[in-house]
Amino acid sequence: MSEHRFHLKANWPGLRNDVGEIETANLLTKVSIPPEMDGPGIGTNPDEMLLGAAATCYIITLAAMMERSQLDKVSLTMTSEGIVDVTNGTITYKKIIHRPDIVLKSSVTDGDFKLADKLANKAEKACMISRALQGNVTIDVFPTISAACE
Repeated sequence: MSEHRFHLKANWPGLRNDVGEIETANLLTKVSIPPEMDGPGIGTNPDEMLLGAAATCYIITLAAMMERSQLDKVSLTMTSEGIVDVTNGTITYKKIIHRPDIVLKSSVTDGDFKLADKLANKAEKACMISRALQGNVTIDVFPTISAACE
């Protein structure tokens, strides 16, 4: 067994609607509450960061699974959406929706389409961030799979 450790420094000099910053080995950014929640909307926010963690983990996992399966792609892009519910002052991250767009090579077979769909759904269950959120946040995947034009 091996463990990997990641570190983050945070600085929050003010009150609720002020601006702080976070720093990791590869990221330095301002953070604040988003305008949708009556904050200043400067830099990123926890809602975007959770969505970003889930989306990047998912797309990297999917790319790795496609590579291991020798499923050739022309492109792999994605949009993701996070849905946060505010009821009676309680904020709950309810759902994440991933919409991967997989473009396979023009020589694709029916089996390749089926494999791409299978991997697109399997990647969500294999991603460590998805597993960490399991039971708390619903994650849906709606892949679009096509073949490149020659």
